[in-house]
Amino acid sequence: MAPIAAGELIPDGTLAYLDDQDKFQQVSVHSLAKGKKVILFAVPGAFTPGCSMKHVPGFIEKAEELKSKGIEEIICISVNDPYVMKAWEKSYPENKHVKFLADGSANYACALGLERNDSERGWFGVRSRRFALLLDDLTVKVANIEAGGEISASTAEEMLKAL
Repeated sequence: MAPIAAGELIPDGTLAYLDDQDKFQQVSVHSLAKGKKVILFAVPGAFTPGCSMKHVPGFIEKAEELKSKGIEEIICISVNDPYVMKAWEKSYPENKHVKFLADGSANYACALGLERNDSERGWFGVRSRRFALLLDDLTVKVANIEAGGEISASTAEEMLKAL
């Protein structure tokens, strides 16, 4: 499947999280993004060095600026379970705006055409590629998809430039 591109309608999908009472919840991407300007970004794995030290902190640090430019939701997804995503979210006590959602079986990454198979490494399996999408009422306006392991096109700074 070809990767999602600018101008396309974002597919719906179900992501998961633990609420404030640690109860399992599911949410549809369309319910989060319909009628809104949203940044949806993905990382290959929670607690991995590049994701934890650069990619996610960039969105947390720039969240107020992104919101001042009309962004209503900032969503981080990863192919991890909701328990891991909640623990990862808690590791950023300064975070006020970025939602951490689980794509546990990589179903949504696959629906976007943005999965990568790291099985040959023997320990990762199917993961999401690193990307950042700017959505406006479910339409992809910007699709910044990393070619490899770098963290450049999909950063908060690049999303700010697109706004």
